[in-house]
Amino acid sequence: MRTRKLYNRIKNLRVEKGISRKELADHIGVNPQTVGYLERQDYNPSLDLAFRISEFFGFPVEFIFSTALMKPMSLELQQKSSQKVPGITH
Repeated sequence: MRTRKLYNRIKNLRVEKGISRKELADHIGVNPQTVGYLERQDYNPSLDLAFRISEFFGFPVEFIFSTALMKPMSLELQQKSSQKVPGITH
């Protein structure tokens, strides 16, 4: 069975939080090199590691990881904020 490539937002989230690869690695219990491999998408995390990363950043796993190329976070947030909420007029 062929392994699918996973795309992720780890680097963006880490930089936005203002922490180094080493600090993130310490929080999620891996080597800093592993964080680098994950950020470059050279390595797919285990399910357990994906959940540790998700819990650390406070976002759902599917916001951080995807099998499809991801839109920039700013574009995704902009699109969500421009969608009308039923029952509310703008």
